[in-house]
Amino acid sequence: MTTNQTIISIDPGREKCGLAAVHPEKGVLQKKIISTQDLPSIIKEWISKYKTNTVIMGNGTSSKEAKNLLEKILIDGQSLVVNLVDEYRTTDDGRRRYWQENPPQGFRRLIPVTMQTPPKPVDDYVAVILAERYMVIVNK
Repeated sequence: MTTNQTIISIDPGREKCGLAAVHPEKGVLQKKIISTQDLPSIIKEWISKYKTNTVIMGNGTSSKEAKNLLEKILIDGQSLVVNLVDEYRTTDDGRRRYWQENPPQGFRRLIPVTMQTPPKPVDDYVAVILAERYMVIVNK
């Protein structure tokens, strides 16, 4: 991987996926949660938008099905290569990251965040964490 290559990261799920475009130097360029059925079309769009072919995915829930879907995408006549990354405890890490970026307000700030559930899914934060893990691995 070149140091300037944007990584498209996926936290796959049965019904929804977290997506993130992460650049090694510029950080998070975009993150969002999408319907799993929209995954192939959005990945094609992001590959074009970010001019990258580095796609990584967590190896947990639904990764096999999502990987099969994505490997049908052709980039310059070649199947898209999707690298799997260990997803162990990334949901916990995603929750922590959510609370770092969105501290509780009002009376909720008196309750430890470890006792709270974020008010929205954190799959997009998980995708960012997967990209960060991948960058550590490839830059060793």
